[in-house]
Amino acid sequence: MRVELCTEPGNPARPNEDFASVALPASGQGGALVVLDGVTPPEGDDGCVHDVPWFVARLGGALCELSVSRRDMTLAEILSAAIGRTADAHRTTCDLSHSRTPQATVVLARWDAETVEHLVLSDSALLVESPDGEVDVVLDRRLDTLPERVTRARSLVRSLPEGTPERAAAVQAYVAEVESLRNAEDGFFTAAADPSAAFRAITGSRARADVRTLAGLTDGATRWVEKLGEGDWTECFAYLRKAGPQGLVDRVRVLERERVAAGVRVGGKAHDDATAVWVEL
Repeated sequence: MRVELCTEPGNPARPNEDFASVALPASGQGGALVVLDGVTPPEGDDGCVHDVPWFVARLGGALCELSVSRRDMTLAEILSAAIGRTADAHRTTCDLSHSRTPQATVVLARWDAETVEHLVLSDSALLVESPDGEVDVVLDRRLDTLPERVTRARSLVRSLPEGTPERAAAVQAYVAEVESLRNAEDGFFTAAADPSAAFRAITGSRARADVRTLAGLTDGATRWVEKLGEGDWTECFAYLRKAGPQGLVDRVRVLERERVAAGVRVGGKAHDDATAVWVEL
């Protein structure tokens, strides 16, 4: 089994809000892949005394443990239990009902001798390669289908000069629109403090014989495809196989710096925390 992992902050002066791990039981039977992308809250109160890295470490650790110890539970049930366990760790000190309470996107995969299961919640990605080299990408597309008012608000922000009062006001309006849709019926879902969000995740399974490799990517790494135009998902997977997770993240950083030097905006951040995990079964 080949396992490689890279996670790197977008800004070395700030803590990395991603989490990644591969759990391999001592029994040697199966394993699990966990990738989380902590959601950076806007400046201001979020109702919590803990930061996002604390949250993703707690949630990620629970997911690793439960994935390998509770084979009787589905991945949605495991995520639900992990969210509940993490919430219990700080509900007496923090306002977990706050819309900005720490939260994360989730990629979770688990395998044994017979089956490979997967779960994706929000905008991280799981790539699954078959023995014949076909690559299937598992995505939660709900962030791509938000109401038109959100896309209008985002476009307005990007059209205004940075550092101006008009842009600051537009950013506040855009953030308010997005927050109104977070973990809402007509919006999108993240792993925060409500265990029921786990049952909104994209889930599925396939025969173990139909899977050769798994790769989990946060949206800082999926920029290679989605923001930077280096190629499609199959080409991204081929690049991962050749260069490894560190090589993919390094290439993303080079492309980001080129865009910054050219005055081209790449999404909402010049650089984002980026994580890639490769598991060749």
